[in-house]
Amino acid sequence: MKCGLVVPFFDADEVAEIAARAEDSGWDGLFLAEAVWGVDAWVALTAAAMRTDRIRLGTMLTPLPRIKPWDLASRAGTLDRLSKGRVQLAVGLGALHPGWTAFEPATSTRERAQLLDEALAIYDGLMRGGPFSFQGEHYSVEPTDFFPPDPTAQQPRVPVWVVGAYPSTRSLRRATRWDGLVPNVITDEGVRGPQSPEELVSIIDDARRLRTEAGLEWDGFDVIAEGITPADDRDAAAAQVGRWRDAGATWWIESDWSIARNEEGRAALNTRIDAGPPGPEN
Repeated sequence: MKCGLVVPFFDADEVAEIAARAEDSGWDGLFLAEAVWGVDAWVALTAAAMRTDRIRLGTMLTPLPRIKPWDLASRAGTLDRLSKGRVQLAVGLGALHPGWTAFEPATSTRERAQLLDEALAIYDGLMRGGPFSFQGEHYSVEPTDFFPPDPTAQQPRVPVWVVGAYPSTRSLRRATRWDGLVPNVITDEGVRGPQSPEELVSIIDDARRLRTEAGLEWDGFDVIAEGITPADDRDAAAAQVGRWRDAGATWWIESDWSIARNEEGRAALNTRIDAGPPGPEN
């Protein structure tokens, strides 16, 4: 199991310093939210790439229905070449919140799902090289040889994890056709992450079946678990993450979104980073 961490709401220079510190402490990945308005995640990740050599760098997550897929492919591909193949993309429908609807009208889940499907197809097609064309309900792409970029370091594309909402077969099927699953659970109260390793097992059982039905191998497919582990008790942290690993998760993402962007928050984040990743092998 690999271990990464989310860095919430810090600016690019801070992200670069944090990424270098995380790499030195043995973490495997660093992830940023991609905001509609705020610190640009790709600029910050680029700054991090210039200060690191090993750690993977990505989004958690990109609300793809509000981003043009060719813009995303350009950014992710450029950073992948710069970082020598260390980029990881995570995408989903995107939660409707004031940070989004202040600039764009709310759209239905159905429309966002259509946009997500079309955008993923275009993202994949562009990364595989031209000539590429696409005709959909929302997007159309004509083949072009106008200054195409070099191939990405990772082939056939920068890998993409997709949110899959259990027990929706359509949502899970979408996620299992790509490179990894960010599992969510649909409840009467809304959508949330799995609350226990046992719940994750049920999600993985469905995901594995759908991937097999599509003729795709399960080996190499990522399953992401998220949560918060204690910085001051390595054994407890390892035991906690070990249960998720045993349930089938391949990545643990330390996701403390409550960290404030101030000196106190930065100190708390540094403490957690310096304690090292919580994986059972540690």
